[in-house]
Amino acid sequence: MPGLHRVRFGTAELLADLDRDNGWLLTVEGVAQSYVDLDDPWHLEFDYVRRIGDVIDALPPGPLDVLHIGGGAATLPRYLAATRPDSEQLVIDADGPLIDLVRAELGLDVPLLDVVIAEGRPAVAELPAGAYDLVVLDAYERAAMPGGLATREFLADAQRVLRPDGTMVVNISDGPGLRFARRFVATVLSLFPHALLLAEPTVLRGRRYGNLVVAGSAAPLPVRDIASRAAAAAFPARCVPTEQLKALAAKAVPITDASPMATPTPPEHAFGLPDRSDE
Repeated sequence: MPGLHRVRFGTAELLADLDRDNGWLLTVEGVAQSYVDLDDPWHLEFDYVRRIGDVIDALPPGPLDVLHIGGGAATLPRYLAATRPDSEQLVIDADGPLIDLVRAELGLDVPLLDVVIAEGRPAVAELPAGAYDLVVLDAYERAAMPGGLATREFLADAQRVLRPDGTMVVNISDGPGLRFARRFVATVLSLFPHALLLAEPTVLRGRRYGNLVVAGSAAPLPVRDIASRAAAAAFPARCVPTEQLKALAAKAVPITDASPMATPTPPEHAFGLPDRSDE
């Protein structure tokens, strides 16, 4: 049912997609947060989610043990359950009322999916080491990533729960100058010998605000395959491999608890819906 709902971090709204019979957009405080097509879990509407899907699709075939930090409407858990059956997945999300809304209105009957309502850092700290093939970090409060999830200390703890050849994928956002992105990339490179970044060229050049997807692993990443998938997209993205990422980070200092950085706030309507109140 479309409508407004109070959740932990503001007001959520469910909007039916007029172009897809069972497509739904979930917003929080006017910011587009998740999109799901309940009839087609293979469909990834948001470009940055499709880029995360490109990384996932390029990993070795078969089921994966996956940790999601940030769940929203469970777009990626639904996708993984469809594309990699028998994958066991855990979602950690801090917004209990939002998850209750998703469960009631969009369903969460995803095979082998568990959902835990908890803050990301303490919840990850309780997880066993070496339990996951993939960690997906896509957690936002309204329009900003919680700063405590961008630090080296937290990413190191998330790295701890990965298997030796596991992969971490993180959605961040930034604008002109890419000051946050450079420091975040430096943070990832301080932990993982292999990394890559996916972003639309205009975002990567710092000309507009947008999403950047960063992946890291102790094992070599399938860069060529991922780059090919991203380049063939409806809105092509560039793939920046490890050596070029080092140049992008340059002398940027990793984000730490002792040397934090506020996550950037997007300009109005960057991730939201246009204001049509005067139309």
